Amino acid sequence: MKTTTVSGVEIPSIGLGTWRLTGDACVDSVRTALDLGYRHLDTAQEYGNERQVGDALRASDVDREDVFVTTKLGSRNRTYDDVVRSVDESLAKLDTAYVDLLLIHWPNVTTPLRETLAAMNELVDEGKVRHLGVSNFGIDRLSRARELSEHGVATDQVQYNPYWSQTELLDYCRIHGIVLTAYSPLAHGGVLDDPVLESIGDAHGKSAAQVALRWLVQQPNVVTVPKATSRDHLEANLDVFDFELTDREMARIYRPSKPRALAGFVRSRAREIGCL
Repeated sequence: MKTTTVSGVEIPSIGLGTWRLTGDACVDSVRTALDLGYRHLDTAQEYGNERQVGDALRASDVDREDVFVTTKLGSRNRTYDDVVRSVDESLAKLDTAYVDLLLIHWPNVTTPLRETLAAMNELVDEGKVRHLGVSNFGIDRLSRARELSEHGVATDQVQYNPYWSQTELLDYCRIHGIVLTAYSPLAHGGVLDDPVLESIGDAHGKSAAQVALRWLVQQPNVVTVPKATSRDHLEANLDVFDFELTDREMARIYRPSKPRALAGFVRSRAREIGCL
């Protein structure tokens, strides 16, 4: 597994996202991913699957120390006491003494950011958390988090794919030594039949999805956490380190378009409820 190291924090460049994975499907996906070589697992309190992720990790032959585990604070767990309590609950569900990365899942205006980060930093001091980060923060909130966090901010996890622009945020992250973790890297499946990505993929013997993932991990300070369930898709998502995109191809891939991004989400939801 390739890794990205920024400000001393080493993160596997491709992880397994587990949003909307529950029950046996979650356990099976995580176990298969670990068997294939994944060493980065991304979960959250609000996903409701930390226990399943922990079951899969415990059942795997891979040592816990070799896996980078991320979880995120739920929206109701932002006060000092709630952060401490909920992280202890997360550790119990994950069956681990620590998480490698703890994120604030979404901005919250009801609890001061200072209070939330004070608790998170205390957990680092106690060894229950190794690194801190945020998710879905814009530059202003990310800057404030940097000011308030004694142990820094390792990453900002945000939506980023060829259709969704994060240019200004990524520039900020690079200047300040922060990793940008891209979720929804395949635009909810929207990239799968993209003719530009398919054309570039044909030149490299890769799929459109693999081109989109390569486009991400080829950028400095970027890692990504695509979700997949089948063994074939899990394996394909890892198979992006044996080719390199040219500068021209990188430029062709990036076509920010919120309508395109929204179309992918709508099609994904339609498939989930059986409309497609």
